[in-house]
Amino acid sequence: MLSEPRSGLFAAWGNALVAGLVSPDDAALAIVGEDAVHRVEGVPGETGQVGLTLALGRLRALGATGFRVALPVAGHPLGLSGPPEFNARALEAEEAVVASGVPYGLVPEVREAGPAGDLHVEVVWRCLPVREAPPADVPSLGEAERELAEALRDATAVLARLDVAGSGPVAEAAVDAYRARAERGREVLAPGYPPRAVRVLELAQRVGLLVSVAYENGPGGAVTAAEISARGEALRPVERVARRAQVAAYNAYVEERERGRR
Repeated sequence: MLSEPRSGLFAAWGNALVAGLVSPDDAALAIVGEDAVHRVEGVPGETGQVGLTLALGRLRALGATGFRVALPVAGHPLGLSGPPEFNARALEAEEAVVASGVPYGLVPEVREAGPAGDLHVEVVWRCLPVREAPPADVPSLGEAERELAEALRDATAVLARLDVAGSGPVAEAAVDAYRARAERGREVLAPGYPPRAVRVLELAQRVGLLVSVAYENGPGGAVTAAEISARGEALRPVERVARRAQVAAYNAYVEERERGRR
């Protein structure tokens, strides 16, 4: 969870576009980010691959009123609603975007291209039919914020007891340094999102970074099989909570829009 999911960028800036807060070109540029190029395949009414600007415009014309994020992993279909073909592709990518207002979703396929030493990233979004149903296991922003606070407190206590790398001030410094580099000139969310969504996403990303540092820095003092197992048991639910919170934050625009219509 060291980087922002591409589906999060797509949904956030797609929502800003739908709200009329950014231009199509600006939305497409923000979604591409540091990648070389993004194309979309399977857009209704279009043949072959098209650019992001055209794809977003087509989805709006078809009636898309917003975009949600799914971040599924094996055993946890977070944010998905079917059908099986879409769920399988999303699970393989561990992320997807689901449109609101039209029965379509998009899954990124990422590949590196170019000669050695000059590789660049190309992304093709596969546009596929989805089932119009409530997404699986997505909490509200309030629930996500409470879960994050509780999970972080519990996991920190367990990791500190096991002397796991990633639970102390060195890990905190590593996270702060990473975030300082990663966030220069980057907006946490696109325009139009409520402040609470920004706060929840920032906390979810921080929790995810701490988990990543704990994994990458090895077991620390957790030298026995039982202690290593306990470390994994402590980290897995925190990862799950962080992913749920990320999805809640990215989906906040659509959730607020739908609540306003009730």
